[in-house]
Amino acid sequence: MSSPLNLTISAIHQSYQNGDYTPDTLIAELLTKAKQYPESWIHLLSTEEVAPYVSALSNKSKEDCPLWGIPFAIKDNIDLAGIATTAACPEFSYVPESSAFVVKQLIEAGAIPLGKTNLDQFATGLVGTRSPYGAAPNSFNPDFISGGSSSGSSIVTASGVVSFALGTDTAGSGRVPACFNNLIGLKPSKGLLSTSGVVPACRSLDCVSIFSLTSEDAQSVFEVAAKFDETDGFARQNPLTNKGRVDFPAQFTFAVPQPEQLAFFESQPYEQAYFDAIKQLEAIGGTKVELDFSPLLDAAKLLYEGPWVAERYVATQEIISSKPEAMMDVTRTIISAGDKPKATDAFAALYKLQDLKQQADKLMASVDVFMSPTAGRHFTLAEIAEEPILRNSQLGYYTNFMNLLDFAAIAVPTAFTHENMPFGVTLFSPAMTDQKLLTIASRLRNHNKLPLGATQIDFQTQDSLLQPSEGYIDVVVAGAHLSGMPLNWQLTDRGSILKAKTKTASAYRMYAVEGKIERPALLRINTGDKANVSEFEVEVWSMPISEFGSFVQGIAAPLGIGQVELQSGQVVTGFIAEGYAADIGKDISEFNGWRAYIESK
Repeated sequence: MSSPLNLTISAIHQSYQNGDYTPDTLIAELLTKAKQYPESWIHLLSTEEVAPYVSALSNKSKEDCPLWGIPFAIKDNIDLAGIATTAACPEFSYVPESSAFVVKQLIEAGAIPLGKTNLDQFATGLVGTRSPYGAAPNSFNPDFISGGSSSGSSIVTASGVVSFALGTDTAGSGRVPACFNNLIGLKPSKGLLSTSGVVPACRSLDCVSIFSLTSEDAQSVFEVAAKFDETDGFARQNPLTNKGRVDFPAQFTFAVPQPEQLAFFESQPYEQAYFDAIKQLEAIGGTKVELDFSPLLDAAKLLYEGPWVAERYVATQEIISSKPEAMMDVTRTIISAGDKPKATDAFAALYKLQDLKQQADKLMASVDVFMSPTAGRHFTLAEIAEEPILRNSQLGYYTNFMNLLDFAAIAVPTAFTHENMPFGVTLFSPAMTDQKLLTIASRLRNHNKLPLGATQIDFQTQDSLLQPSEGYIDVVVAGAHLSGMPLNWQLTDRGSILKAKTKTASAYRMYAVEGKIERPALLRINTGDKANVSEFEVEVWSMPISEFGSFVQGIAAPLGIGQVELQSGQVVTGFIAEGYAADIGKDISEFNGWRAYIESK
């Protein structure tokens, strides 16, 4: 029995059709795999608990059920019948008799729930560390935060346990974890996905969000889930213009913040990745327009500095009044401030928000779509522990305004940093344009061709997974053109995209050659003596073919362009050197890479 290449909806359905799996065998395998991620679950369904959902498929038509046999996870502030909902607060726990409206739609369409996932307590946080069930580790590096509050849902999707997962998104909880775990994170327009059966955070702003590996899968889930719920006072009808696949113009304009409004909180890798993402949007037909984001950023400040925190207090009033010790200290500190705003504060803030909304809508009407970083920096667990409230607030810099201003948004992966950590941007536009965003997100993902989630990525062999896009050539760089190095701008200014971080085959030596700037000379050694050769850190960049000629013209001897063999055995165009480099250069092979050599000086 062979595993599906990935857990996308189409891959699973193809696997069923091929006879590789049945729903019974796939779910059994995934439940076993799910146990490898204990901090991601608050309740993982047992074989007995999941059996009725699998058995029900026998009475469902594959043709009529677009999610037939597709495994998914549910954030544990969303009800699943018969399973406790805790919102990551054991004292708050209750067992619902029926599932949330949105969960019912998914199950009726054939989806199979595997469990309830961990979250920042009462969905208060963007970090993924504020849970008595433990901090769920990032799917790429456990030293970094997973992002929250929908931490568990993002991790089990990225790790190949489920095809998609439900989160919630009031201030970024469906987008920040998507960014940090290399996922699509759809924050639908407010009211399109019912919040009946969802523990409120700020009920007037809450959205149920979707984590998926691809925008196509997010679209499939959205089309099933976006049913009008007449029992939900905040539900809205989905207009015909936002149903089905919606075209997006081949040539379009996208707004970005003015340079002085960008905030990366001293993260050079994220800053560089953001400017690279702009190049990607331009490569698929976009024209950048810098706009004043002040109305958006001013609106963001209202969420926690204004009276909306009172909504969080209303949602948890019973437990915070009768048993405040049941809450984690940081959660209680934030929510308890919600009993202080007065009615006059609420109206004053509403008036201010309405003025900002008018200004923001005027900006929005001037372009086809807005784009910003999803987050300005990816913090480590240690950094969050040092400043838990301040750094959580910094994570919301680009996200907090979205629901206050009634925008639809989608987080899209665009790159990996030199730390091998994911980066992504958020595309957003007016409410009820969700399908338009899904279309452009698909175009962007198809262009950058990043691997899906965390399961397809081995940074030692990632080069073997990537092929050049049409109109591009892959180029191997080994020295001053690496990410964060002095000449990297020669790649990014030409619209190049970082595709892989890997190593050469163990067949080279490296020499430092003096010049205007010290450069590495990579020499292939034709010898059977393994002691004389090494493997070296390199990056594969995908460059527009139209830019390749001007790039090559700037290369000075003894360096040149030739063929470089990678660790996987793949041979790619890249930097090599003439043989005499060994005579004029300093042998630095012991460092196994230019970056290590520079850091040693």
